Amino acid sequence: MLLGVIADDFTGASDIANTIAKGLPGQGGLRTAQFLGVPRKETTSDIEAGVIALKSRSIAAADAVAQSLEALHWLLAHGCRQVVFKYCSTFDSTPTGNIGPVAEALAEALDAHGVIACPAFPAAGRTVYQGHLFVHDRLLNESGLQNHPLNPMTDPDIRRWLTRQSRYPVGLVTWSSVRAGPAEITAKLRKAHGSGQRLVIVDALGDDDLVAIGTAAASAKLITGGSGVAMGLPANFIAAGLARGSTSLGIGVDGPEAILAGSCSGATRGQVERHQQKHPTLAIDVDSVMRGDTTASDLVSFVLGNHGKAPLVFSSGSPDEVSRLQGRYGRDAIAETLDALFADTARKLVSAGVRRLVVAGGETSGAVVTALDLGALTIGPEIDPGVPVVISTGQAPVAMALKSGNFGAPDFFVKALDRMAGR
Repeated sequence: MLLGVIADDFTGASDIANTIAKGLPGQGGLRTAQFLGVPRKETTSDIEAGVIALKSRSIAAADAVAQSLEALHWLLAHGCRQVVFKYCSTFDSTPTGNIGPVAEALAEALDAHGVIACPAFPAAGRTVYQGHLFVHDRLLNESGLQNHPLNPMTDPDIRRWLTRQSRYPVGLVTWSSVRAGPAEITAKLRKAHGSGQRLVIVDALGDDDLVAIGTAAASAKLITGGSGVAMGLPANFIAAGLARGSTSLGIGVDGPEAILAGSCSGATRGQVERHQQKHPTLAIDVDSVMRGDTTASDLVSFVLGNHGKAPLVFSSGSPDEVSRLQGRYGRDAIAETLDALFADTARKLVSAGVRRLVVAGGETSGAVVTALDLGALTIGPEIDPGVPVVISTGQAPVAMALKSGNFGAPDFFVKALDRMAGR
């Protein structure tokens, strides 16, 4: 294994696995597998990149550090020459969150300095300029992410945000240096190291910037960021003769389908509204769930009763509705209850024969794949930027799309089901 990734949620793991498997046009990527948690079994020797998906974004920092270090040790034991710590391209984290502590712990374990921190993903509208994170043409704190139910983003200055979480000063490589090319980026990172800056925000406005950053990171022990930061990394291994370049498999799984949406992001709410126009949908009544009146069996009955119609079950609500419910029951209580509901629903659906499953929302996806315990996942074709089909192994494979709440086109749900089936 050449490249190892530690992802702080399951949708992000699929996102970066897709980036690595795809690589650059004309070159191809690395043979990539995604693991749901630190693997307990040996992997096949032909894997060139291993992506470990943790559910560590919103847990206690000490627990996130411990899980990430366990993943690091497994990757190093399997020969990884370079490690990426993958977090969300909208930097989902609180001022006391996990990105800084995990990144610094990994850096110390690897004795890495001047470590790149770049959440940019231009294909999804996430860019970094002068250390400030934008979502399309809006600063992060004006993009709707300030209303995130778990990790509200109220400051677009991610250098300042990361500094609140870190023990060392945080540096910045501006876009003018990035545009000057890999050599200038490397020089700025070394200068940051000399100034005692362990983590360094690196600006990026386009894919060509990410490729330059990847080239500059050819010898880096550790890189941190969104999936885009891995765009140029496969090319380094191919140029060094360590990999030949491969493409993601165009395989498909047909069969009964279901869509579970637990994200409250604007993109997911728009996708739900689009899907409602032509397909059966069931809105989860959170009050009923919290009282114990609505259970997974109710959701399963709805899905199985609408076989072949792309049925959707969703808990997505407006910011005002989310705020009202959190005020009544508590943020953590709602999140844990809904995660458990979706997990139990997914487990029952797969047991009942569902073979195509779309899941929207990072926390929801984490709960679902943990419950299903499918083992290693093969990276299949891309559905929309940042979201590939992932397929389990075994005699009864399950195809899934694990979608970050903010990703995907308006028609994502139907498109995902078609792509899973090879259409």
